[in-house]
Amino acid sequence: MAAVKQVYRSKTAFVMAWVWVAFVAFNVWDLIVRFNGKPSLVALAVLGALTALVYVVALRPATVFTEEGLVGRNPFRTTFLPWASVEDVTVSHAINVRHGEEQVLRLWTPMSSARERARAQRRGTVKQERGRGRGRFPTEPTLAKGEQAALEAFSGKTHADWVGEQIRDRAESARNRGEEATPARVSWSYDSIGMLVLALALVVAAIVVA
Repeated sequence: MAAVKQVYRSKTAFVMAWVWVAFVAFNVWDLIVRFNGKPSLVALAVLGALTALVYVVALRPATVFTEEGLVGRNPFRTTFLPWASVEDVTVSHAINVRHGEEQVLRLWTPMSSARERARAQRRGTVKQERGRGRGRFPTEPTLAKGEQAALEAFSGKTHADWVGEQIRDRAESARNRGEEATPARVSWSYDSIGMLVLALALVVAAIVVA
């Protein structure tokens, strides 16, 4: 049975990136059908360069949970970090995972903007007040103590906060099981490099064609 993976990424960026890919696919087909020399090559080069950028910053980045450890897919590198090697997790705009000798893995996704954090805090305050029976309407039910405690524990948190907590929990569980804290493994993102090389080739072709 295959191990279950959990993948976290920016949903908005991911959806918009695929919308862009569909837009580019249509325009590439149109440029090929109506090919008219250098102008078409220039348009293809522009589309290729922008698509490479979209892939690198929107499609590729992801935070992946596996049974063995945390995988951080950033634009040009992939880092695998065993759960037991996670020493600390802090969340601000991004999730920062400390490991090894003062090394930090900065995850590109999910991130939390100042607006998202303010919205989460307002939402948490409203839910807490309703849970204590201070909602807008007097007929709203008052939550039980256990439900209220759970609500207060998770209120005011962004998606990045929640993912950061999951990383802490998994790291603690791995250490309790006595798993070994081995060093992180880092590899280059050859798919991103390939996309940029292809985009550069299109730009060069557009420049040299008379």
